[in-house]
Amino acid sequence: MAAPRVDRIREALAGTPAWLVGGAVRDIALERTVNDLDLAVAGPPEGPARKIAGVLDGVAFELSEDFPAWRVKDRDDAWQVDLAELRAPEIEQDLALRDFTVGAIAVGLEDGQALDPMGGLGDLESGLIRSCGPASFTDDPLRIMRAARLSAQFGWEIEESTAALARQAAPRSEEPAGERTLAELILLIGSPDPLAGLAAMDRIGLFDWLLPEIGDLHGVVQGPNHHLDVYGHTMEVVEGILRIESDLERFTGEHAPQVSEYLSRPLADGASRGVALRLGALFHDSAKPQTRSEEGGFVSFRGHDSLGAEQIGARFRDLRASRKLVGYMSDLTRHHLILGFMVPSMPLQKRHIFSYLDHTDPVALDVTLLTVADRLAARGTASIASQEMVAGHLELARDMVGFALDWDRNGPPPQFLPGNELAAELGIEPGPELGRVMNELAAARFAGEISDANEAVEHARGFLEAE
Repeated sequence: MAAPRVDRIREALAGTPAWLVGGAVRDIALERTVNDLDLAVAGPPEGPARKIAGVLDGVAFELSEDFPAWRVKDRDDAWQVDLAELRAPEIEQDLALRDFTVGAIAVGLEDGQALDPMGGLGDLESGLIRSCGPASFTDDPLRIMRAARLSAQFGWEIEESTAALARQAAPRSEEPAGERTLAELILLIGSPDPLAGLAAMDRIGLFDWLLPEIGDLHGVVQGPNHHLDVYGHTMEVVEGILRIESDLERFTGEHAPQVSEYLSRPLADGASRGVALRLGALFHDSAKPQTRSEEGGFVSFRGHDSLGAEQIGARFRDLRASRKLVGYMSDLTRHHLILGFMVPSMPLQKRHIFSYLDHTDPVALDVTLLTVADRLAARGTASIASQEMVAGHLELARDMVGFALDWDRNGPPPQFLPGNELAAELGIEPGPELGRVMNELAAARFAGEISDANEAVEHARGFLEAE
């Protein structure tokens, strides 16, 4: 936040004891850009919030009915100021009630004096996440997830005694509201080092209690296509998505700029498509433990795609995810095997390409990238893991990315005739039969087999006769 704005806040709150606290102080100490401020104030925050809104031409509103907290936002969403009443008689006591020492630093708004009773500045310098006290996680179990998120966001290590406290409290990690947990998970997976955050989640027991679908992947042995158990493979798939993001030109060729823009688009629940793809990579094999079978030394996971889609739906509904995010995650898992099975048929006929795009819509591009990461993470001794098969898969995926981008821009091939006119020409009623005919005509147009309305009608008649 620019200095003049802080000066104006100071002027607005003259006479009201107030301190900059939390993430804003942390980010200032780390010399990071700060657009959001957290203030602790002595007394109810409504009055100070309305004063700040008045001098900065912002909007003030209450954040919670359970705890005295208000927010002031810029009308263009360029910045925000959150205000909360002290939870103790003195600021030092308030800081002791906070989650981690790196967030328990305050700066007096009036005098600019730094208060660091918990040694947070030293932990910032050392890159340590240390709890403010033994009750930190039991006071708010969401802090367990936050510790892992901070590890991913800043590259900090969770101090050992803090990790032990987190593991003890991990059985309570399901208690916070689902949407709060989901917000932390999305921040973690979208952070600069999500693998560090996931490793921290594993270390402190969150995969045992909060997301057991991931914890259960440990020790699930796979067949010769893979060199790791399902958990290790899953982490390599997440890493593969990060590799693709960092070298789009290698994996998507000339389409790299368009893919970059596509992945940056907002999807749902604060996640871009790229962040949601990382999350999908984490869950894509979550049903393998339930579907594993072995016969004659051959290991299979038949049905883990469809069962995984169901499990993801249940888990993310528990996390109060939006329907859009639930559908996206489920679709990724449901469709993540399809492209791999198409590699032996290269070069593909246009109808096969249409079938893939139509079946995987609206995640055709996303799931194509997921299959690349999945294939790169399968480095076993079987033929499917051979360099030839990997190279073929990557070639097919690069081509499919182009088709998927075009499908995203333009949609499926338009029909030469509206459905009601086509039904009249064919002498059939609107319904499932007409739907099948129109899908066939879309495939035929995509493949270049028809070029006008007359050819469409004749093709439709032949299709119906052959059924």
